[in-house]
Formats: sequence, structure tokens, C-alpha cells
Amino acid sequence: MNFVENIKEGLRSVKANMLRSVLTALIVAIGITSLVGILTAIDGIEYSVSESLSSLGANTFDITSKFNRGTAQEGVKEKVFPPLMLKETQAFIEQFNYPASISLSARLTILAEIKHGSEKTNPNVNVTGVNEDYLAIKGLNIEEGRNFSRFEIQYGSKVAVIGNKLAKTLYGENKNPINTEISFKGTQFKVVGLLKEKGELSENNFDNMVLIPVIVANQMASGQGLNYRLTIGISDPNQMDYAMGEATGLMRKIRDDKVAEESSFELEKSESLAQELESITSGLRFGGFGVGFITLLGASIALMNIMLVSVTERTREVGVRKALGATPLRIRQQFVIEAIVVCLLGGIGGVIMGILIGNLISRAIGIEAFVVPWLWMLVGMLICVAVGLFSGWYPASKASRLDPIESLRFE
Repeated sequence: MNFVENIKEGLRSVKANMLRSVLTALIVAIGITSLVGILTAIDGIEYSVSESLSSLGANTFDITSKFNRGTAQEGVKEKVFPPLMLKETQAFIEQFNYPASISLSARLTILAEIKHGSEKTNPNVNVTGVNEDYLAIKGLNIEEGRNFSRFEIQYGSKVAVIGNKLAKTLYGENKNPINTEISFKGTQFKVVGLLKEKGELSENNFDNMVLIPVIVANQMASGQGLNYRLTIGISDPNQMDYAMGEATGLMRKIRDDKVAEESSFELEKSESLAQELESITSGLRFGGFGVGFITLLGASIALMNIMLVSVTERTREVGVRKALGATPLRIRQQFVIEAIVVCLLGGIGGVIMGILIGNLISRAIGIEAFVVPWLWMLVGMLICVAVGLFSGWYPASKASRLDPIESLRFE
């Protein structure tokens, strides 16, 4: 018997014991489904979050004021640097020549009480001054209305974009807030935009926030300096170091930093969120792989038991094959191939069910992307082959050692 004939014989054996083969394949399929399903759902979550955070992950860097306490270390007092000023940030935006989107923001307060008519919020609303690029850099989308115009930012119009949760508090579920008035600190603002719900797993609680032009925020600070933040977003992450170098040189020039002195501002990549996401998904993958492995271990033991029963049932068949000249190698191949075929049948079904279930889980938690995890499909099929080899080798080895004369006498 050659190798091809062994494959055909393995398929004939599977067909002859269809119910047993299907039930055994289902055991393997459940293990592969759990493995591929969990990992598919994790990939879908990671893909969706990465899309949302692409503009504030590895593609952006921030310029902020450099703060210290002016304390003395080893008898030498630390230098106190002046904070970034509004005119300096505006000069940077005008003069930065590298192709980029630049967001300017400054938090006015996190304890604002917002009013609309007779309705008012708790004094816990975040009011932040921004420019027209802030929404794009932060990955925020408009549900109703529009973003700020460049004219409104430049001339400090009394307009506002509000968060979804805040709108529900002031207007209820059905009323459209666009073109209505809200007020805080005695100043009225016209609502021009309503943000889509962002959720609370963001760097700020955007759903409970009011965005206003940064110049207006500066005017309402009543002489208290605001902490301005520039966020520069570039399209090519590979040019990050070059863009950061250009930004550093320009800001040092604007702030008159001397050549031999350290920079009077902070500049850092915004990678912490992306790194945190990667660590979370890595842990989830490890856990999902562990669950799938335990299930597949049980499947391999069940398959080995089935194959041992098959060897016992086909003892006379093995004796006939040996009497006709089949070598122990060919006998082992026959049973191992049969085990692998059963595992592959279960693996194919498990991969299909895993993809569907994984994407259904992603859809159930609000992720629209349909993910086809080619890597995990390949891993799943390789695991099926490994399970077939592991489960089929001992029964096959036992069959290959049977004495042909005793096998022919077996009833």
C-alpha cells in the first residue's frame, strides 16, 4: 500500500463510520471554535479601537508647558519655566511648515454648571477651549450640526459643541439642541454641534463636555493662565522623529530658548494609550488561547479513545493487510491519516463557526467591522493536524505491532 492508497483508505474508514466520525469531529470543532472565536472577537475589538485611536496614538505628539516645583536638589534650585502662552501656540500653528493637523486646546474648568432654560447640570462639566482641528485629532464625530469654522475660532464667537450625555441631561432624549442657547459663568453660547456618543473609555469624558473657541476660553479665564496643549497629527508614522525635530526647533525659536539650555516646554509622543491597548489585548489573547488549548486537549483524549476502539474493531483487517505484505510503517500511516482527516473535518467546521461567533460577539458590543483572522485560521488548522498526530500515533503504533496470525484469529 502506498501513501495515496492510505489516504483513500482513511477517507473510506471515516465514511464507513460516519456517525462516530462526525461526533468526534464535533468535539474538535468545539475546541477550534472556542479558540478562533475568542481570538476573532479580540482582533475585531483591537481593529475598531485602533481605527478610533489612530489619530491620537502613534501618529501624534504633544507640546505642553514644562512644570516643576522649583525645589532644590543637592543645593541647586531647579529652573522654573514660564508656561506656554496663547500667542506662542498661535505662532507655532502659523509657522509650522511640516504637513500636519495641529490641535490647540486648554481646559477652562471641570466644575462648570451648564444651564438651558430651567434645566441645569451638576457642577461637574468639563469646559475646554479648542481650535477647529481638535475634533479630527481626537477622533470625535459630529452627530448633529457642525464643527467650528475657522472664522469662529479666529474671532472668538460665542458658539459651542456639546457632548451626547450633556445634551440628554439638558434637552431630554428627543429635542434637537442645535441653534439653542446654553450658558455658564454668566455667558451665553449658541450650540452649533452635538458630538456622537464616545463612551467613558476615552482619555476625557467627551460625552459630558462643552467645547468652545480657545480665544473665548482665554477671555473667560479672568487673568488666570490656562494650560495650553498643542497636539500635532501627521499622516506617516515613519516621519514622526523628523516632525518632532522640526517642532522642537520651531518652538525653541518662538520661546527664545538658548542653544546651550534645555527646552522650556515638554514634547512627547502620545503612545501610552496604544501601548495600554496592546497589553490588554495580549492578555486577552493569552487567556483565549488557554481556553481553546484546554478544550482541544479534551478533544484529543476523546479522539485517542475513539481510535483505540477503532484499532480493536479492525484487528482482523490489520492482520489481513500484514499478511498481504503491509509494513508497520504503512499500518501506522493508515491510522494516523484517519485521525488527521477527522481532525481536519472538525477544524474546518470549527474555523467557520469561530469566525461567525467571533464577529457576532464583536457586533453585539457595537463593533461593525467584519474580521477574517487569516493567521488564527492557519493556526487552527495546524493545531488540528497536531491533535490528529498526537491522538492517532499511539493507536497507530499499537496496530502496527499486532501479530498477523493472532490478528486473523481475532473474533
